Amino acid sequence: MSSLAQRNRNLSMGLLASVLGMLLLSYAAVPLYRMFCQVTGFGGTTREASVNSVVNSVESRPIFARKIKIHFNSDIDPKLPWHFSPTQANLSVQVGAQNLVFYEAQNLSDKAVSGHATFNVTPHKVGQYFVKTECFCFKEQILKAHEKVQMPVSFYIDPAIMDDKQLDDVENITLSYTFFKSVSVK
Repeated sequence: MSSLAQRNRNLSMGLLASVLGMLLLSYAAVPLYRMFCQVTGFGGTTREASVNSVVNSVESRPIFARKIKIHFNSDIDPKLPWHFSPTQANLSVQVGAQNLVFYEAQNLSDKAVSGHATFNVTPHKVGQYFVKTECFCFKEQILKAHEKVQMPVSFYIDPAIMDDKQLDDVENITLSYTFFKSVSVK
């Protein structure tokens, strides 16, 4: 009986440890996946360039005749009382050239509300070549009651795309943002 009780206790402890381990892994899954996507460009995750790398590479970055049409998309979580849209539907850009576009957001509520944007590009295979140098998505946005703002996105298509033969067929890229409600500001 003592042996059976000991085995049951060991089994219970093992199951509890397994459940706790799975719980910890589920909390770590999102940050680990995000980190994986940012490093590899998987799932259309774009690259972020630091200010220093942009300053150092602007002069030396070649501009190519190849043009790619960028389409801009916006979505919003129904829980966020904002209007959010790009100020232009699309833009034809040269590979290697720095570009600046704007999205517009307006808080439709009577109180300040904060939101955070997630982003991706399609086709997913170009994510590693789409480099954002400045973006409203890098930090949380807080809009006062009924406030309307223009939010910039500065980006370029990395000239390394020219060396990737699997991307020779890419003529269109869609940059998509989805805004989600964060914590309300009081």
